[in-house]
Amino acid sequence: MNTYINLPVEDLGRSRAFFEALGLSFDERFCDETALGMVLGPSSFAMLLTRPKFAGFTPRAIADARAVSEVLVALELESREAVDAMVATALSSGGAAVRAPEDHGFMYGHAFADPDGHIWEPFWLNRQAMEQAQ
Repeated sequence: MNTYINLPVEDLGRSRAFFEALGLSFDERFCDETALGMVLGPSSFAMLLTRPKFAGFTPRAIADARAVSEVLVALELESREAVDAMVATALSSGGAAVRAPEDHGFMYGHAFADPDGHIWEPFWLNRQAMEQAQ
């Protein structure tokens, strides 16, 4: 099963530059003047859609992600250092800090908002510590 997260964005060019700076790539088959198909993993994607395109998929009002939380997108990374590096790059590329890093022993995470206000939460799981805690 593939997963597609659809998010409204104001400026596709700005979004592409921001996420490319984070090391993410796009499947050009799903990119045009209204959408960017961003690859999150082997079967996970984020569809970054212009607000008019996004509005065509829902009868509800589109949330202003800068004012309300509509989704938290968690991304498992390979290390604590990768988490910190992604957040640092996000902040230097136009993102905003959401909260301080959290270390739960078995899991380390941080969070940032992209330029449209969507919250992304890179995290690392210490699977060995998880198994020992059980």
